[in-house]
Amino acid sequence: METQQLDSVFAALADPTRRALLQRLTDGDASVAQLAEPFRMSQPAISKHLKVLEAAGLISRNRVATARYSHLEAEPLKEATEYMERYRRFWAKTFDRLDAALAAFQQAETTETADITNKENENDD
Repeated sequence: METQQLDSVFAALADPTRRALLQRLTDGDASVAQLAEPFRMSQPAISKHLKVLEAAGLISRNRVATARYSHLEAEPLKEATEYMERYRRFWAKTFDRLDAALAAFQQAETTETADITNKENENDD
């Protein structure tokens, strides 16, 4: 995916209304009126959100009689997910290294405490 389209996808996903519209479209195609139903905004406002999603390649739109139906185009979401997956793997490795360092530190601290306790016990004898 080219950088400009990836930027458009993430910009489109930044808005909670647009994310909700995409979620609704996972159930199937819907008209603007159907998509506007659960929101407290006008159909023209929903249409503006749909234009952003369409420009990002996340939906396609077609006309049936007088209604415009939106269809989810999931491929850009897959590509954005793959992009994010690289960073998830990076953070997983980073946290694994942190866990290993913490375990080594705790083991060293436990060993040091045991050594001090043993020396104190030897001195008491």
